[in-house]
Amino acid sequence: MPRSPTPTDAEIAARLRLSATRLARRLRQEGGGGLTPSQLSALAAVHNNGPLTLGELADYERVAPPTITKCAAKLQADGLLVRSPDGTDRRVHRVSTTAAGAALIAETRRRKTTWLTQRLAALDPTERSCLAAALDALDRLCEEPR
Repeated sequence: MPRSPTPTDAEIAARLRLSATRLARRLRQEGGGGLTPSQLSALAAVHNNGPLTLGELADYERVAPPTITKCAAKLQADGLLVRSPDGTDRRVHRVSTTAAGAALIAETRRRKTTWLTQRLAALDPTERSCLAAALDALDRLCEEPR
């Protein structure tokens, strides 16, 4: 069925969902690093927002506490996270990235950016301009409703 000249919001949403899913999948493949997507996401959340309690990390990742406990234990065993007591409450522990964890995040981001830069170079200038113009709108879509 041919597309209508002016797509509906539902048609735009469906295409955007599919495109975003495909792009996310390709970026995960390019990231490498030997971690699962969930492990890499948790490591990045700690790197960007840490040190965090496991409860805070579970909230960031929107998963159940037992799930994040298992994930953090694996990252700690791999030397990517370290767990240390909270400065004010010795009953609470916080996780933070190690130097190896930070290096893995930086390398993963570098590989993804390199791949995406190469793909963008294959587009014509008009397509690149359209993508650049859409970035602010895409960022607004990702904001939490107030």
